[in-house]
Amino acid sequence: MLDNLSHKLQKIVRNLSGQGRVSARHVEEMAREIRNALLDADVHFKIAKEFVERVKQKALGQDVLESLTPGQQVIRVVRDELVELLGGAQTELRFAKQPPGVFLMVGLQGSGKTTSTAKLANWLKKNNHSPLLVSVDVYRPAAIEQLRVLCEANELKFFDDPEDKDPVSRSEKALRFARNGGYDVLLIDTAGRLHIDGEMMRELERIRSVAPPVETLLVTDAMTGQDAVKSAKEFHERLGLTGVVLTKMDGDARGGAALSIKAVTGQAIKFVGTGEKVDALEQFFPDRLAGRILGMGDVLSLIEKAEEAVDKEKAAEMAEKLSDGEFSLDDFREQLKQVRSMGPIDQILGMLPNMGPLRGISQVKVDEKELVHIDAIIGSMTPRERENHQILNGSRKKRIARGCGRPVSEINQLLKQYVEARKMMRSLSRGIVPSMLRGVRMPRFPGR
Repeated sequence: MLDNLSHKLQKIVRNLSGQGRVSARHVEEMAREIRNALLDADVHFKIAKEFVERVKQKALGQDVLESLTPGQQVIRVVRDELVELLGGAQTELRFAKQPPGVFLMVGLQGSGKTTSTAKLANWLKKNNHSPLLVSVDVYRPAAIEQLRVLCEANELKFFDDPEDKDPVSRSEKALRFARNGGYDVLLIDTAGRLHIDGEMMRELERIRSVAPPVETLLVTDAMTGQDAVKSAKEFHERLGLTGVVLTKMDGDARGGAALSIKAVTGQAIKFVGTGEKVDALEQFFPDRLAGRILGMGDVLSLIEKAEEAVDKEKAAEMAEKLSDGEFSLDDFREQLKQVRSMGPIDQILGMLPNMGPLRGISQVKVDEKELVHIDAIIGSMTPRERENHQILNGSRKKRIARGCGRPVSEINQLLKQYVEARKMMRSLSRGIVPSMLRGVRMPRFPGR
């Protein structure tokens, strides 16, 4: 997510942080580099220009220039302006005072609308809501069936009337069913088109008339760049959007759409899709993303993921073992499983602050297949070997290599990483990561 912009801005931040004095020349150079970085990330040129002008104006202010730490003050200005550009405060979903509230999901074809509808319903279910889903896309082959399959696979409630092929009638029937069934949210997955046209908008307006929405959410693809911003503007002018769901943020190194949509439409990004699985949907927090872009990390999101994925009793037990110096290869494997359950490892590493002992960790590229190999190697050891790695001599390593189908060199590499991980985790447990994260230790993975 925004990798290219993040790398460039982090370099600018590092250069500024060591400055004991910041002159107008420093600010001008910084402004030029930031503008180029924003343009390279596919941020709209007008937005980039306005952003840079605001940063320059505040960075050249008396409070900054006369500060004891002017470099840090300029970094704070950049961060604050980045938060504002991303939308300012985090925006919550709106719910109906008298359920069910209708969430109208709109967007162009291929934006990931159907999958995002299921993801949002899954998020609502996890947060104590009772969602009902209906597809009114009667044009795209198997569109209704796609949503049905997603609902069945994730135990979500799905409404259908196979005989009814009218999108407006299907919406009206689904709302009646939701009201009678005690559901508090109805998500309507509407039809997409290859481009915005009058017929598409008229159909959406008719659906709105029979099922007035509390949320009209545009699902748009971050990888389409400025086209995503353009479609968001057109949808908002015709329908009055209440928010945006930005998909495929895990696959776009530029991601300038995330920085442009709020400024162009005035509507906040409420969720971002970060993967293909139904739980790969995150609430959008402008301040957290700004911190990640500038290398300050996103420890709050990391804590939330840890709380969802990590068994608290196991975490406490693991932290105690670590403090007692009893961290075995079995424990190491268990830690890998818990961290992997939190999501793609690259994303987890990206949430750690890119500074101090952890500088450069967000750029580590992890091959998930290597983690499978690690699990196989440890699984081929005897309980005694997993408990005491120091007894692993040459003959034992050859036996393990035959058992797991991996070369002895990989076993040696794993043991080296395991020893280094123990050292790293001890330093983490001393306060680099908040105590809530103990039990979610980040070992040195292959490829670092």
